[in-house]
Amino acid sequence: MKPMWQLFSGAASDNFMNEVLDVGGDAVLQDATIFSGDGGLRKSQIGWITNRNDIRDYLFEFVQAANRNAFGFDVTNQADLQYTVYDSKEQGHYGWHVDVNWQSTTPFDRKLSVTVQLSDPDDYEGGNFEIEGESPPADDAKKKGSILVFPSYASHQVKPVTSGIRKSLVAWFEGPKWR
Repeated sequence: MKPMWQLFSGAASDNFMNEVLDVGGDAVLQDATIFSGDGGLRKSQIGWITNRNDIRDYLFEFVQAANRNAFGFDVTNQADLQYTVYDSKEQGHYGWHVDVNWQSTTPFDRKLSVTVQLSDPDDYEGGNFEIEGESPPADDAKKKGSILVFPSYASHQVKPVTSGIRKSLVAWFEGPKWR
């Protein structure tokens, strides 16, 4: 059976994380939405990071390694980048979901999802990231700088943040439509 995730615990450099935090901090944050409305599934603030090929390229190195190790998907160095803030004051969370928009009519799909942990685990409580059936170890995934790569079709969630603020960078690398 193929693994459902690849985790590079604490792998992101301080320079990379500081750059993302600076860019994310400058982004206009908005309430997060999902493909088909919301219905309370998600409570977070997001900012889109655009025109930053350096950030995308940095992540793609990890995507390529994970893809070679576990997935073997047809994936390109094309991705959307999202800075995400889960605040305990709003019980920030994102319930069970997948990252593929199965209703999309574009010639490509999200293939591999990436989450980069930007917060120190001492800065918040709760907010565990889970993948249905096989989650990465919470302590390793919450380590600042951890980069988690998993198939975009895998159902996953972020549990409610109960204290503090959890910040992350999320990216979705795409490829030709799933068949």
